[in-house]
Amino acid sequence: MANFLRVIFMTFALLGLAACFHMPKGASHPNYHGESVTAIEVHKADRKMFLLHGSKVLKEYNIQLGSTPDGQKQFEGDGKTPEGSYRITQHNPTSSYHLSLRISYPNDAQRAYAKAAGKQPGGDVFIHGQPGWTRVSGDWTAGCIAVTDQEIEEIYQMVKDGTQINIFP
Repeated sequence: MANFLRVIFMTFALLGLAACFHMPKGASHPNYHGESVTAIEVHKADRKMFLLHGSKVLKEYNIQLGSTPDGQKQFEGDGKTPEGSYRITQHNPTSSYHLSLRISYPNDAQRAYAKAAGKQPGGDVFIHGQPGWTRVSGDWTAGCIAVTDQEIEEIYQMVKDGTQINIFP
């Protein structure tokens, strides 16, 4: 009987411990306790990204963009980083680029434009870290926004799913 009770106790203890690591989609990230990020602004020409609480800048980052960053992303493979208003839709802890946050590109109008041209609009646009242990120089992504691995760890904790991201030329 004692062994049975021990197994029951251990099972509940493990389930309780596992629950501590489960984070529902859109939940706050446990290591950030500052002011909430209410919006993200990306200024492509300046290669800057700002995390905002209202109009207050909480953090500023130097960024890298798509390999052909000027102009609006229109088609898959064009190397451009999108412009416009989107949302952060997912935290990806298993990204090939350390960690990543998915951006809701493309919208319905962008899909329709690409379809009318007989092309794909592209997708899988993220804010992410680097592809290896060191920072790659220049603009190199397929249309994403890249920061250092240390910075994406901070951003990943601060930004919730659903946060608006405005990307300016």
